[in-house]
Amino acid sequence: MFDNITDRIRLLFRKDKEPYLCFYKILGFYPRNIEVYQQALLHKSSAVKSEKGRPLNNERLEFLGDAILDAVVADIVYKRFEGKREGFLTNTRSKIVQRETLNHIAVKIGLDKLIKSAPRQSSHNSYLCGNAFEALVGAIYLDRGYDACMTFMEERIIAPYLNLEKVSRKEVNFKSKLIEWSQKNKFQVTFELTGQSVDEDQNPIFDTVIRVEDVPAGHGTGYSKKESQQEAARETLAKIKNDPKFIDAIFAVKAEREQAASPAEQPPAEATKPIAKTLQEVKRQELKPTATTQDTEEDLSASQHYEDMERIISEAEEAAFAN
Repeated sequence: MFDNITDRIRLLFRKDKEPYLCFYKILGFYPRNIEVYQQALLHKSSAVKSEKGRPLNNERLEFLGDAILDAVVADIVYKRFEGKREGFLTNTRSKIVQRETLNHIAVKIGLDKLIKSAPRQSSHNSYLCGNAFEALVGAIYLDRGYDACMTFMEERIIAPYLNLEKVSRKEVNFKSKLIEWSQKNKFQVTFELTGQSVDEDQNPIFDTVIRVEDVPAGHGTGYSKKESQQEAARETLAKIKNDPKFIDAIFAVKAEREQAASPAEQPPAEATKPIAKTLQEVKRQELKPTATTQDTEEDLSASQHYEDMERIISEAEEAAFAN
């Protein structure tokens, strides 16, 4: 309270009051370092540059905010649901920090109207608002610290917009979400019952392994086949979201399968050159000092390939823990 009064007095002597007041409505306090909050609202497509000519965007703040948000929400859920087991706490946290929820919250607090991005991005990127919300949390952490992030989430977000009891009871069918994702993106997914045993009380235990394009993905154990499949599907969706090597592997196998299925449509081998399959390779190509027309076309193909990967990962993230 005292800090806000002091900051408000300082604001009286500033000419640029409007952005401070705008952020105050969202945050419940006045920014000290307003630049970091403004950067949190810059999508990489906005083409804004620093005084030194470097691109300014919210990607680094999004990375930081994602980690801080996980910690803060875990803290809140842990204290709210005393005595609940780890699996319950993990699932409840995941339902809160999923992109679908963050997108919804960002719109509720008016963040969508403040984000700066290219018009095409704002109309096509369904994760723009959720990403900006994570970046905002990162900005709060840098400006005010962890306690301010906790207060912001408890008082400005969870209290008015999220019923934790209701969120915790929301059931998620991970198997159907994984199947929906695979059909939409044309990936082959198989569920394999790999074993059956009993626990110390002689209750049956089932083991399920999921393969995506025949690449081992999630593993699940449960007291029924359905339960083991749900756990394996949950782990698979998390792997799609968080494991770049796994994504590279299933893309490579899928490409080989599709090429084998329609060889007549493929160009002659001698007329093609390998294109970048990962973000690192795309970036290395972008650093080349000169480029021929053919190189440029290949760079565009590589960039499109990575954009497809990024989209598919985002869709998996939305599928996991969504209604």
